[in-house]
Amino acid sequence: MKYLVTGGAGFIGSNLVDFLLNKGNEVIVIDNESSDSNEKFYWNEKARNYKYDICDYEKIYPLFEGIDVVFHLAAEARIQPCILNPKKAIETNVKGTFNVLEASRKNNVKRVIYSSTSSAYGLKNKPPLREDMQKDCLNPYSVTKTCGEELCLMYNNLYELETVVFRYFNVYGPRQPVRGQYAPVVGIFLRQKNNSESLTIVGDGLQKRDFAHVEDIVMANYLASNLENKKCVNNIINVGTGKNHSILEIANMISNNYVFIDPRLGEAKETLADTSKIFEIFSWKPSNKLEEYISGEV
Repeated sequence: MKYLVTGGAGFIGSNLVDFLLNKGNEVIVIDNESSDSNEKFYWNEKARNYKYDICDYEKIYPLFEGIDVVFHLAAEARIQPCILNPKKAIETNVKGTFNVLEASRKNNVKRVIYSSTSSAYGLKNKPPLREDMQKDCLNPYSVTKTCGEELCLMYNNLYELETVVFRYFNVYGPRQPVRGQYAPVVGIFLRQKNNSESLTIVGDGLQKRDFAHVEDIVMANYLASNLENKKCVNNIINVGTGKNHSILEIANMISNNYVFIDPRLGEAKETLADTSKIFEIFSWKPSNKLEEYISGEV
């Protein structure tokens, strides 16, 4: 198979690229190294690598020729930075996603797998969160990512470009971003612990999140690239564990040295995935547990 991965030098993308290459596939990577949360970017020398921006359609278009499946992970990918810079969120997550879909359509790509977010569920929906619940977008990040979902479904229905939409819950694991105050919480806490700093808990720490290991995210993407499986096409699918932890609980797994900081706007109080659809379509179950990962890191 010949794959293209946008955002393929970042956290999830680079893990996926390594997995695909280890399976003997040909991989093209597009990444503009724009994420401020990443300490470094991971370019696999066995891939064909391009430091391009997905907003530059003319540059990226030729790379889609002969591609079987596109994994679209490139995004402005954090809630708070998107609140601070909604223009960039719209350009990357809406225009960039359109460019990826249009380049895929015109190059006869067989399938596009789009990485979306559980922040689509917002506050109105009571966990466990199901894919058929109404969207409740609280910030520019969730608005622009769900706009990308709608573009994917439209390209599927109007242009017959096969699309699969994954809504990731909180992802952790090797290569997770750790820089700055808006990196994912597991990465921040481990960085603070390693630096002998107090862990910074946002708000009261009682907010709960469903945490999925990056290896399980990669496996879901790989299963969705099986072109014989048509059940996943034109579908929105949660990727989570069906179990959640409070931020305070996670902090206590890592250190008892922590402080509380001001709560943030635009964030849900609790996320918890209903995973029945992903199990039905792929027989997928998470194979990693957050507690075991953290115990191996501290």
